[in-house]
Amino acid sequence: MSKIGETIFSFFMPRVNLMGAGSAKTVGEQAKKFGSKALIVTDAFLAKSGMAEQIVEYVRKAGMEAVVFPGAEPNPTDRNVHDGLKALQDNHCDVIISLGGGSSHDTAKGIGIVAGNGGHIRDYEGLDKMTQPMLPLIAVNTTAGTASEMTRFCIITNTDTHVKMAIVDWQCTPNISINDPLMMMDMPASLTAATGMDALTHAIEAYVSTLATPVTDASALMAIQLISKNLRQAVANGKNFEARDKMAYAEFLAGMAFNNASLGYVHAMAHQLGGFYNLPHGVCNAILLPHVEEFNLIACPDRFVDIAKALGENVAGMSIREAADVAIRSIRQLSKDVGIPSNLAELGVKSEDLRIMAENAMKDACSLTNPRSAKVEDIIKIFQKALICQYGELKKYSEATKTSHSHGRHGAEVHGDNEVLTQEIA
Repeated sequence: MSKIGETIFSFFMPRVNLMGAGSAKTVGEQAKKFGSKALIVTDAFLAKSGMAEQIVEYVRKAGMEAVVFPGAEPNPTDRNVHDGLKALQDNHCDVIISLGGGSSHDTAKGIGIVAGNGGHIRDYEGLDKMTQPMLPLIAVNTTAGTASEMTRFCIITNTDTHVKMAIVDWQCTPNISINDPLMMMDMPASLTAATGMDALTHAIEAYVSTLATPVTDASALMAIQLISKNLRQAVANGKNFEARDKMAYAEFLAGMAFNNASLGYVHAMAHQLGGFYNLPHGVCNAILLPHVEEFNLIACPDRFVDIAKALGENVAGMSIREAADVAIRSIRQLSKDVGIPSNLAELGVKSEDLRIMAENAMKDACSLTNPRSAKVEDIIKIFQKALICQYGELKKYSEATKTSHSHGRHGAEVHGDNEVLTQEIA
């Protein structure tokens, strides 16, 4: 993607990233490099399941003390952050370990930000608002989706406005990330599907972002390939170690991509659904993704050809527009295969809330790098489509595509600036 004028690109990620079976066992030795007493930030389920206690044992074997704070909630709030801050201060902890998915990692980041900088977590909404480093953070990941264990993003819900605040700051990047597929083996199918589609959304939005670079492109495309080949298997059989391992790499690569190229309207809109309705972030992303990318398609159709190929689709002989359409269809099919609901109405979203959510989405930091500019009315229309779309439309779309092939190239009637869409792909 060409840029006008001077633009400086940067690349952020943790200093140390540990991957592979058994890597979680090193958490105590890693934490000992930063302090003597750890606050383990996790959710109630992982605390009750025994996984948090397993991390406590690893920390104690390294000669450290540990305290568990099980207060991370889905779509974590500013209250979760400040409850955790009190636990950290009351127990005199000097290092943080987050255990879980994005909710635990974001809660831990919020705690670390305020512990290191003071004030209220709301003070840090936006880009690079921190003036001091946060407390040392080691992020032990248990899901293959958010990549919060390795990014500079922290998403916290403001309990007064019900809007998700996007805190983007290189100083809230964890010091160390740990992705151990053995910690992901018992993740239920629904969570595997939601987090996997979240990772796919990260990769696709990063690939079409206005800040995409060859470095982020390589990460994004490999992530899409790995997700296409492994997500269905991981959902079908959570004990499939190879699929779990490949999905761990996929979500990490997708994180590398969006941590530096940023995201787009899918996340800007999903943040509003999470804030208003407390809905699962990955599910919201999965439902919105094909609708937003249909809107984006004319901005960078050649990029959607690459996405179709990475998704494993055979687009040889198709026009650019045909192949780009196949990418959208393939995204929908993957969502359907892994059990994602077909529309937002199934999640309880109400049409009367669409305008305020669209207005808030336009203010979200993720909207700044979307490849096609939108107005509030455009975002409302995308929400409306996502509200009522049914998977049954996939069959109708497939039949329409076959008809277009039998009558020549799909893009043959496109004129003017869009003539490029009629080019055939070798």
